[in-house]
Amino acid sequence: MPHPHGHLQPGAAGPAAGGPDWQAWSKAWTRHIPVLTGRDDLTVTVAPGAGGGAPACFYPDTGRIEVDATHIGAPTIADPRRAGHKRVVPTAYGLLVHEAAHAAHSRWRTPPGTPPIVAHVAELLEESRIEYRQRMRRRGDRRWLRHTVTTLVSADDAPVDDAWHAGQLAALLLARVDARILTAKDTRGVRAAVTGVLGRKRLLHLREVWRHAHAADDADVDTIIDLARRWCRILGIDPHRQPQPPTPDPGMFAGRLADALTDYLAHSTGLTPTAYRDQQVRARHAAPATWTSREATGAEHAAARTLAARLRRARTHQPEPDLRPSPIPPGRLRTRHAITAQAQIAAGAVPTATPWQRRASAPPPKPTLHLGVIVDASYSMHPYAAPMSSAGWILAHAARTTDAVTATIAFGSDVTLLVPPRQQPTQVLELSADGGSDAFTDAVKLADQLLHLRQPGRLRMLAVISDGDLPDIDPAQRLLTTLHRAGCAVLWLRPADLPGHTFTHTTTVEVADPVQAIGHLADAAVTALERA
Repeated sequence: MPHPHGHLQPGAAGPAAGGPDWQAWSKAWTRHIPVLTGRDDLTVTVAPGAGGGAPACFYPDTGRIEVDATHIGAPTIADPRRAGHKRVVPTAYGLLVHEAAHAAHSRWRTPPGTPPIVAHVAELLEESRIEYRQRMRRRGDRRWLRHTVTTLVSADDAPVDDAWHAGQLAALLLARVDARILTAKDTRGVRAAVTGVLGRKRLLHLREVWRHAHAADDADVDTIIDLARRWCRILGIDPHRQPQPPTPDPGMFAGRLADALTDYLAHSTGLTPTAYRDQQVRARHAAPATWTSREATGAEHAAARTLAARLRRARTHQPEPDLRPSPIPPGRLRTRHAITAQAQIAAGAVPTATPWQRRASAPPPKPTLHLGVIVDASYSMHPYAAPMSSAGWILAHAARTTDAVTATIAFGSDVTLLVPPRQQPTQVLELSADGGSDAFTDAVKLADQLLHLRQPGRLRMLAVISDGDLPDIDPAQRLLTTLHRAGCAVLWLRPADLPGHTFTHTTTVEVADPVQAIGHLADAAVTALERA
């Protein structure tokens, strides 16, 4: 019975890579597992990379639990033979407890012929059900199970705002409130987001399903499968017409479900949502080691200084009349403030009120420019690799001193964050344009995640350097249209000598010389500020 997060594995266990350093943990937890499960036929393997691709997993056929030692750290961090080691590695021990709950209470198998989408829902319901059963049997285990939720739930569980993913989030988090693992306070934001997508009535019906699942017997497969089918009906899904779990539309941005889940995960790990997002982005989109770095040239330093000066002028051009308070004349007397000043003087205090208001010329207030640069790293764009590597460095250094926020992202077969926001790279990261172009939509979504390109009230622009020869034209166009309607300008720089697709809702400029692309980017940033 494969779990959606991969930690309940069918079939025989494969070989787990374990070195002698972790043998003490495997032996200690094997001796301890009967306490957690009431079974004496189980073994535990702790090793780096164990867990079947998940943080931990349970193989029912062989009675083996695996825990990825990554969640422990070093084998010498604690003595697993002592009870106090649990407090040192609460997340890893919580994973052990979670898999122990599967070993003790997941006593059913998916019947043959069950539609995959129904099996998937049954496995979602099983998550909170086995934890509820474990807590009822061993109340003290709740403490450790709470530590595992952030490892068993991923930001990928809520990629878009649709009924299916809202239901998935409800099963993973809101059902754990009724299982008395989490609290209503923990999940307040998630509940609001799920309610916004599903509505109160449908969420109430889903809650009835998972509460019935919590009461089901450990071996009552018929009830679990019936509840899974009922779940699908509530969400308007016909398992015969749609046998597989739906995949998110690549042309849709993440929405309030993702924001609520990120807020929950950030709070659970003691970080702000922004810090948590940055941490996840750096972990998932770090530049590959095969890409080379070099020192910036004198010309690049000069270009960064020139662009910074242009951006500063764009923020302060055309002084406009302004009204400023003043403690002394000339100007217009403000009676209420004058009375306040007299009262302060009479009381022997230093007057802080400003009775006069005078006219003055001041630079117009300018919003912070949020500029995302997406570079095509496919083979056809090879001539642009070096200039765009340089452009990313120049933009980041110019933005640092001008209240601008930039990020440079490359896409090929996957997405690479070249220059994160609010960072001055010490070296130029040289692109290697030799991949495909499959990950454009992911690159746009990453730019939106980093720079909040759909958020009104700020100056936003996305610049794309690509020939537009993409395999995902329709989803890409939907994303660009969404940005356009949200008020984010999209500049598309396309090589003049390469065939490609022209997208609507963009300003498309054909570039004859790759080096010209740097100038176009700088001009666009300055123009955006001047028109703000």
